[in-house]
Amino acid sequence: MRSELMTMLESRKDEIIEIRRYLHENPELSFEEKKTAQFITDFYKGKDVEIQTNVGNGYGIIVTIKGGKPGKTIGLRADFDALPITEEANVPFKSKNEGVMHACAHDGHTAYMLVLADCLIQLKDSIAGTIKVIHQHAEEVPPGGAKSIVESGLIDDLDAIYGIHLLPMGPAGTVGYHAGYSFNGRAYMKLKIQGRGGHGSSPHLANDAIVAGSFFVTAAQTIVSRRLSPFEVGVISIGSFDGKGTFNVIKDSVELEGDIRYMTMETKEKIEKEIKRIVRGIEEEFGVTCELTYTPDYPPLYNNPELTAKVAESLRSMNDKEIKEVKEFPALPPSEDFAYYAEKFPACFFYIACSPKGVEKPYFNHHPKFDIDEDALLVAAKAVGQVVCSYFEVE
Repeated sequence: MRSELMTMLESRKDEIIEIRRYLHENPELSFEEKKTAQFITDFYKGKDVEIQTNVGNGYGIIVTIKGGKPGKTIGLRADFDALPITEEANVPFKSKNEGVMHACAHDGHTAYMLVLADCLIQLKDSIAGTIKVIHQHAEEVPPGGAKSIVESGLIDDLDAIYGIHLLPMGPAGTVGYHAGYSFNGRAYMKLKIQGRGGHGSSPHLANDAIVAGSFFVTAAQTIVSRRLSPFEVGVISIGSFDGKGTFNVIKDSVELEGDIRYMTMETKEKIEKEIKRIVRGIEEEFGVTCELTYTPDYPPLYNNPELTAKVAESLRSMNDKEIKEVKEFPALPPSEDFAYYAEKFPACFFYIACSPKGVEKPYFNHHPKFDIDEDALLVAAKAVGQVVCSYFEVE
């Protein structure tokens, strides 16, 4: 089966690229992926599978492939939402939806998965077990789609789950992995500081919200530098400070928004505790009142070390012309809602390098000029196909 699967995938490389380009031209935002979900559903029509649609809190789809013999059940996840970005990449299949772009390679994730799933359906009699293909909506926008799919109960029977991400961290043919904590968790913070406005000439008669807010920005940075161990990962970025007013008027109130990242749940709790402590201190120090919104989004993504080691070993043993190098990648600072699957099931989320040919410094995911080497799509399909074969120990 393994050899036959790889041959089938090679013969359908152009189809994978064609699907990716169609999806790239027709991106849809998180929780609005109605047409994309219909495209995916239509792809499976007439095939010998069970299809469940509108799974979770949006357009999630679960496709169940039952093997010819009983056995364990694994999940394969691919996300399909796009981003609110105006595309600047110079490609002939540019986004047709103004202000929306597949800038994170979810079009590629879906394209490789559709063709791989179709090949596995044709070969399912050789599989002793079940594969659940999870086409997931809304990865980009909290609360995301993964958490709701997990909570649906429709994948409670999984023994393991796998996913990949296309990343421009090397040439096509490179596959990366990382065991343990691999992607940061994330929280959103919004702080409204209510002071007392006044005339710029008489600050003693006012409580300046801008001064209080500025103090918070500075103090919050000491959480990472003075409250976390040098061996802990934490980031606090204040991305918005809405304090615009008039030059000679002391601001009555300001609003700040921030992005918090952490690599363990222990660090998450520590940062949240310290931010709340600083906010209480600002109220006392400056005589203002504060309204804090602190919302944890995605947890840190934890790759099961044993499962990840088996993935790396399996990929290194392939001797495939498309997969040229398998190496350990560093832990990465972005967040991924695949983390919700990894909280419940043994999981491995690994990486497919896709830097465009001839580009020394490729644009990273979420950039308006982001692009991929489409040769990486076949690499993704083969790598995940190999992992499936290894898990079920089929040859």
